[in-house]
Amino acid sequence: METRVRTPHDVFFAPQRLLVPLFQRPYVWSKEGQWQMLWDDIRRQADRMVATGLPPTPHFLGAVVIQTQPVTIGNLPQWTIIDGQQRLTTLQLAYDAAHQVLTLAGDVIPAKQVEDLVVNPAHFCKSQQDRFKVWPTNRDRPAFNEVMAAGLPVDYAQLTNRASRMVSCHQFFAAEMNSWLEGGSEPNRGEVLAHILLTALQLVVIQLEATEDSQEIFETLNARGTPLTAADLIKNFVFQRLALEDSAAEVAYQRYWHLFETAFWEREVGTGRNAIARSSLFLNQWLVAQTSREIGAREVFATFKALSEHGELPAMNELLPLIHDSAVRYQGWSQAAALKDGALDRLQLFVYRTGALDSEITKSVLLWLTDSAREPIPQSKIDAVLACLESWLVRRALLRLSTQSLGTAVAQMLDELNAHPRTDCVDVVTRFLRELDAPGTYWPGDEELRRALETMPVYKRMRRGRLRMILEAIEDHMRGYDSGKPSLTGQRVARDTHHIEHLLPQQWESNWSVGTDLAARTARAASVHLIGNLTLLTSQLNSKVSNGPWLGATGKLSHLRAHDVMLMNQSVKALDEPWDESRIAVRTREMADAILAVWPVPAGHVGAPPLGADRGASSVTVTVADLLREGLLEAGQELRARQGKFADGRATVLQDGSLQVGERVFETPSGAGRSVRRRATNGWHFWATVDGTRLTELRERYAADLQVEEVEVDDVDDDADADADETD
Repeated sequence: METRVRTPHDVFFAPQRLLVPLFQRPYVWSKEGQWQMLWDDIRRQADRMVATGLPPTPHFLGAVVIQTQPVTIGNLPQWTIIDGQQRLTTLQLAYDAAHQVLTLAGDVIPAKQVEDLVVNPAHFCKSQQDRFKVWPTNRDRPAFNEVMAAGLPVDYAQLTNRASRMVSCHQFFAAEMNSWLEGGSEPNRGEVLAHILLTALQLVVIQLEATEDSQEIFETLNARGTPLTAADLIKNFVFQRLALEDSAAEVAYQRYWHLFETAFWEREVGTGRNAIARSSLFLNQWLVAQTSREIGAREVFATFKALSEHGELPAMNELLPLIHDSAVRYQGWSQAAALKDGALDRLQLFVYRTGALDSEITKSVLLWLTDSAREPIPQSKIDAVLACLESWLVRRALLRLSTQSLGTAVAQMLDELNAHPRTDCVDVVTRFLRELDAPGTYWPGDEELRRALETMPVYKRMRRGRLRMILEAIEDHMRGYDSGKPSLTGQRVARDTHHIEHLLPQQWESNWSVGTDLAARTARAASVHLIGNLTLLTSQLNSKVSNGPWLGATGKLSHLRAHDVMLMNQSVKALDEPWDESRIAVRTREMADAILAVWPVPAGHVGAPPLGADRGASSVTVTVADLLREGLLEAGQELRARQGKFADGRATVLQDGSLQVGERVFETPSGAGRSVRRRATNGWHFWATVDGTRLTELRERYAADLQVEEVEVDDVDDDADADADETD
């Protein structure tokens, strides 16, 4: 290994190919994250040199790791970029943009000097791929090749890959450099720009021999730049150790790994407070299924590597097909569960319902049950296991019990499953869940759940997606989908589509008044949010019946009888009497009966925690998206910075709960606040609605509505001094 400090001229001048391996992640740098800062560094150096004539001060850009590759006679020297592909690719795009700008400005010699760092001389090129000195990973090659090979001036709007990051990067540097060249009258500005690009920047270049192990350095340097995901690290590890020729590695990559770089797998999925790429989450769950160990999100790659190096996982050529096979099944379940209509098998329904609970914890059990490398399990037994797991999760969710210990329980369950024949899975899982007696893991019994449902204001205690799923399950139950026989209705209720409607409206005072009697008003208010007062309606019907009276030609009952098709409303529509607290109580008991039937426990199972034990009611992590779902904020609503010198600050609430300030979008209130104040900011105190209500007040209202004692906030800079901006 050789380490030297080099300029871009030293790195790029010689004829060569610097190759980004196919298994590395695609180009991810952006204007906000890296391009603007790089250009600012270049511009400052150029401005100083123009103004003073003094030579530039070397500016350090970071480190790159390259590894030499064996080359046959007559071919260009080749290096594999182990680390630093984002940096080297950005420099190439910037230098090609500089070549364009200098050429069009008539600075021919500086333009040629820059071009020598980008393009190999024609007499060294045996193929079209030899033209450029840096050659990105296969996913980025079409965009890179198109913009780098385009005629001058580049018409970015006409490029096929105009929406790619690489084209945007090239366009950004071209625009900035052109603006700088035209920003002064000095005749040598083009020479200055080329000089800065060639010699004023520095890189630490670590050169490895072909026989050296590059993986250790790759992992060590991962902390720099944009962090790699667990999936990125595992991909690099697997393909580094896959003893295949380049062409065979390309085939293996396309066959077994390419799917992880599609939109489905790159999407971030919420897991408690955090969100991680679905590919990394899947690999976590797959490892748990393989090992019966609880593995934290930050431990995925380290665990995978350790297991591989100690021979506890198959060889890489056997491992890739196994992972791919599980991933294909996993994607199939997930995409089927996302459909709004149509039949679902038991596993797909399980994925939909646990997804509505925001629970990923049992996916590892699904992977274990369906593992094609193990002895197959009859589908009827898989369905029975899923019924137990779903009952366990839903009952705990209805009681708002903690989820913090469930990962440990699932790992222990898998250990038990591995200790018995696979065909005994139903008995093993049932017995395991029945024996859980800790507050953080027990399986609630009928008595506790029924008692809670009869008084619980579920509309205020459960998030809308969870509650909608519960009501859908009740409707499906009434349509006969839990009977073991074909449903006579023909189809399940549409999923994640209907509105949750209060039969007795939330604003009941206008048409449902009980006068001034305090007891009557208290009883009515306590009944509004019970599950017996809730139903599912289409959006059109919901708007018609919203806050109107119960009886009469235009009342709720009339509209329900004329247009509603939900079986859960049959007993309601049969009434000729007013809808009141007594009717709600009766229907609440009926709905509770349905819930206990949909998610049963084994006969004789009590499932109560030890007397007097804290059941571990979970705290709630609150985001702006939660406030949107609860109707405390609306998409498109404007937020204002509190009074003071930042009072002109404005943010717009977007549909996904992010905040837009100017042209920039921030995931958290504190990130948006920092962009205005330019320092650490508690955004929940900083931003307020037009009427002056702070976000922190809305957060407290949200917690009060859910009757949650402890509120956690997953927000950048939220620990900043809450009163720090009082004097601003």
